[in-house]
Amino acid sequence: MNNSINIGLLGLGTVGSGVVHIIDQHQDKLKHQVGCSVTISKILVNDLHKQRDVHLNGSRLTTDPDEILNDPDVHVVLEVMGGIEESRRYILQALENKKHVVTANKDLVAVYGSELLQAASRNKCDLFYEASVAGGIPIIRSLVDGLASDKITKMMGILNGTTNYILTKMTKEGRDYHEVLKEAQDLGYAESDPTADVEGIDAARKTAILGTLGFSMPIELEDVNVAGISNVTTEDLDYSHELGLTMKLIGIAERTGNKVEVSVQPTLFPHEHPLASVNDEFNAVYVYGEAVGETMFFGPGAGKLPTATAVVSDLVEVMKNMRLGVNGNKVSEPQFEKQLKSDDEIFSKYFLRIHAKDQAGTFAALTSVFSENDVSLEKILQRPVVGQEVAEIIVTTHQVSKQNYDGVIKALAELDVVDHVKSSYRVEGGK
Repeated sequence: MNNSINIGLLGLGTVGSGVVHIIDQHQDKLKHQVGCSVTISKILVNDLHKQRDVHLNGSRLTTDPDEILNDPDVHVVLEVMGGIEESRRYILQALENKKHVVTANKDLVAVYGSELLQAASRNKCDLFYEASVAGGIPIIRSLVDGLASDKITKMMGILNGTTNYILTKMTKEGRDYHEVLKEAQDLGYAESDPTADVEGIDAARKTAILGTLGFSMPIELEDVNVAGISNVTTEDLDYSHELGLTMKLIGIAERTGNKVEVSVQPTLFPHEHPLASVNDEFNAVYVYGEAVGETMFFGPGAGKLPTATAVVSDLVEVMKNMRLGVNGNKVSEPQFEKQLKSDDEIFSKYFLRIHAKDQAGTFAALTSVFSENDVSLEKILQRPVVGQEVAEIIVTTHQVSKQNYDGVIKALAELDVVDHVKSSYRVEGGK
């Protein structure tokens, strides 16, 4: 074991500066845990002359990645620069040069995780990525280590702070989606182009990572059925609340037997469900295990120091492995072949809003459609639409297969008495 571990840091943005701060401020604790000092020897940046609000403490800035990736004195590479193709190339080069790697890059792990893990295994290197999912929540380590002896059957997570902030403000303050989105952008919670967040892509990448780890199955991004929140209205949330339900954008990974379902979609929960009370920019992951039962992990899902803390925690794990001489031993290929559920094997409850003609025979026609598709109703609300000759009908169903429910949606769209289907959402967490 070396007297000092030298770190190469790729990126000095929000998370990178947080990593520098934590390593600088926590030297005594790091040395106590791993038996040696930690030095960030070189940092890759785009602009050497940019003013930064972080004390570099002797670290040397460079614009040449080879000064880090090919330097034999750099033992561990921390990748916090983001992006996919360039980061992939750098990480592969680091691993081929026998350097251990920690990354916070969920986009990269979701797309190229298998390739990178194979390279790490081939070179007897560690590759850790705790910070890639849910920021400061140690969910990956919990799945890999803490719940390793259990069989995970289901994971449900609020995995994107931007969308949770938007839905929280819409729900509690009755504000319009576009108004709250602009506020989130002004506060820095949402990017100028918020597509990846609000359309569920960011959460889908994280759900694919959780599914791969939780089920030991090679889940890829294209396996995730994705729907975002951009079409959610305050009326949806008001009617949901009237039925005792709260909406969250949820990543769902569920296993039944040898088959799995993986999706991201706006989902309704009973008010008393733990996920319903997770508000603003916070994240949470709900995990079901055959032995442990139900557990929930909650905390900040992003931000400078929470994410940096997860990066440095992975660094500590690498250094402990270096001390024990067991680097690369935790890298393992998925155990099971991927088998995705078909629509007739996916079951859930649903919330449905319909605008239908306010006339005799309408309700009989609607109930006939549900009956023909073997869908039973749990709750029904009916409200007149002011100034129109239509009624707003809101229902929640009992458990039904996705195949049968999709049959209902298709049949309703073709029904003469239906003006249009306003919205439809999955319901979880009830009995």
